[in-house]
Amino acid sequence: MIRVFIIDDHPMVIEGVKSLLADSAIVQIIGYATDAYVALEALKSADAEVVLADINIGDLNGIELCGMLKKSMPGLKILGLSTFKERSYITRMLEAGASGYLLKNASKEELEEGIAAAWRGRMYMSAEVSEVLTSPAARLSPLPMLTAREKEVLSLIAEGMTNQEIAAQLFVSPLTVDSHRKNLLAKFEVKNTAQMVKVALEHRLL
Repeated sequence: MIRVFIIDDHPMVIEGVKSLLADSAIVQIIGYATDAYVALEALKSADAEVVLADINIGDLNGIELCGMLKKSMPGLKILGLSTFKERSYITRMLEAGASGYLLKNASKEELEEGIAAAWRGRMYMSAEVSEVLTSPAARLSPLPMLTAREKEVLSLIAEGMTNQEIAAQLFVSPLTVDSHRKNLLAKFEVKNTAQMVKVALEHRLL
């Protein structure tokens, strides 16, 4: 049995994967976490062989987490498991050391195949992911990875709220909001808020 650990900030997704693989003849779910930092700590003693990691998992995204895990536990195999199928997310996850990438609509058979491939040291991509990587039409400019707080600020900016209004809603200082706004502009590589919102909408980040 291949020992698998799941990292996803949606408990329903975790329960769905656990249910899907409950009667698997080759996979045993030995643990899970909804927070990246909790996962880092848990994996020190979990004796996992393969990790299924979402891309968006709070303040530390799955790509950064993958890199940290590969550095501290080089023998651990990591598979991206996400709803995102944009080329930039996939390639950055693989560059961080992932052994493959699956979409959350994967079947039980696909999950087992991907987990087994990673465990054996092979690269695995679901059919849809392979299409994205090989299709010239799918080549998009890299999308920024946002923290949970940055997503909140971006959403409120898109609603037309000022720094002061956002600060009041999030119970932070206007200076903190201004810092988030500047970081967002830098991540999106745009010069103003209007351009940032436009790009975010185009890539379904809002």
